[in-house]
Amino acid sequence: MVKIGFIVEGETEALILDSDNFKAILGKLNIVSVGIINAGGNKNLLPHNILIHQANLIKKEAEKIVILTDLDDNLCITKTRERITERDNQIIVVAIKQIEAWFLADSTLLSHLFNESFIFDYPENENVPFDTLRALLIQFTGRGLPRKVPMAQKMINSGFSIENAANHPNCPSANYFLTKLKQCASIKAIE
Repeated sequence: MVKIGFIVEGETEALILDSDNFKAILGKLNIVSVGIINAGGNKNLLPHNILIHQANLIKKEAEKIVILTDLDDNLCITKTRERITERDNQIIVVAIKQIEAWFLADSTLLSHLFNESFIFDYPENENVPFDTLRALLIQFTGRGLPRKVPMAQKMINSGFSIENAANHPNCPSANYFLTKLKQCASIKAIE
């Protein structure tokens, strides 16, 4: 059993990682979450802030720390990772553009919501995936949600799965996130 602590950029990421679906994935991987810390925005994911969060998670016996953030308007993943700063026992996962692209990548979820087979071809190409998702909800259901947190809660309550997003051929950041979790579990199993 590996103990992982999570530091996230915002409420949407925290909701996803606190969902029953995600907890089930962790259970299958023999991973225990020791806590999720919401940094309250990517500007708060700077080294001096992260050290405090890491210390709190290590007190809870975290063996690995996973930081989940958005690319937003940054030029590249490498620059985002450099801003956060690499550290031992830390994994940085950068969702391309914004985490809401992962909702667009879950074809099973969208098909369920829209009552028809639906695949969004390039979810991580969307500059503002929240706006795209809201427009799709209005188009297919006649209802949209005006804010990110209620939208995220609706997606989670409707069955959003990181595994489904990771299986999408054009959502590499979700795949990377799940792959890193599996690697943490397999390394611990070998020890």
